[in-house]
Amino acid sequence: MNQKDTRRETLEFNKLQKRLRRNVGNAIIDYNMIEENDVVMACISGGKDSFAMLDILLNLQKVAPIQFKVVAVNLDQKQPGFPEHILPQYFESLDIPYYIVDKDTYSVVKEKVPEGKTTCGLCSRLRRGTLYSFAEKIGATKIALGHHLDDIVETLFLNMFHGARMKAMPPKLRSDDGRNVVIRPLTYCREKDLIDYAEYKEFPIIPCNLCGSQENLQRQAIKSMLADWDKKSPGRVDSIFKSLQNVSPSQLADTTLFDFVNLPLSREGQREEYAFTEAVVSSTNIDESMFIDITNI
Repeated sequence: MNQKDTRRETLEFNKLQKRLRRNVGNAIIDYNMIEENDVVMACISGGKDSFAMLDILLNLQKVAPIQFKVVAVNLDQKQPGFPEHILPQYFESLDIPYYIVDKDTYSVVKEKVPEGKTTCGLCSRLRRGTLYSFAEKIGATKIALGHHLDDIVETLFLNMFHGARMKAMPPKLRSDDGRNVVIRPLTYCREKDLIDYAEYKEFPIIPCNLCGSQENLQRQAIKSMLADWDKKSPGRVDSIFKSLQNVSPSQLADTTLFDFVNLPLSREGQREEYAFTEAVVSSTNIDESMFIDITNI
């Protein structure tokens, strides 16, 4: 690579890095993800997303107007062939506090899930429960996960198509037991940017051997669908995500979110409706006796 190409590559990376840091910073501010004196437990799986999240959080820690700690935590699920030395070496090279949590969830998943069935559901529940408990043990006030914008949109469609629910991944969430707060700092980041960032930074990525070979995952089908949409109509995935930030309950159909049954008409609305009715009647041959005078109700 010549000097000109090197300069161009460096310039493109600087743009990418600024964009990712800005997106993470904006997400943290918009959802008040990190507060003064927080202890943020960054969950590092060994994938590109969690590596990027940790890298960006450590950078923001240096320049943020508040003080907070970042602790890296990896859950060693005892998958066969998992390179146990990689993450400790990486964390030590960063000179940051870290923990490796040993929990054989792999055996549980292989025992409980029939051959050929998707393992991700049970695996994620076991992993989440272990991490939640460990966060309390080390006094972490926030649990940071590496889910990005594409993950959130994919989850929305997974729940719609396969669960009949309009539900995604919130940027910030209090756990069901109320003891933990989960944050997703990469909420505004696109996966394609994270891929480029990981390649440039040369993170020591560890593939997931448990589910990486499952080619027929429903999420993969959704991912392919969204990629095709975004290719044909650039910006569509971003627009779908923005719709999650601009919800109108009265324009949907959930009676638990909006009282459709007892929907009163305001007096002003009644007057407007009556005026409209009079206008319609006077301009047509409609029998006025067929209408109800709502001003007398």
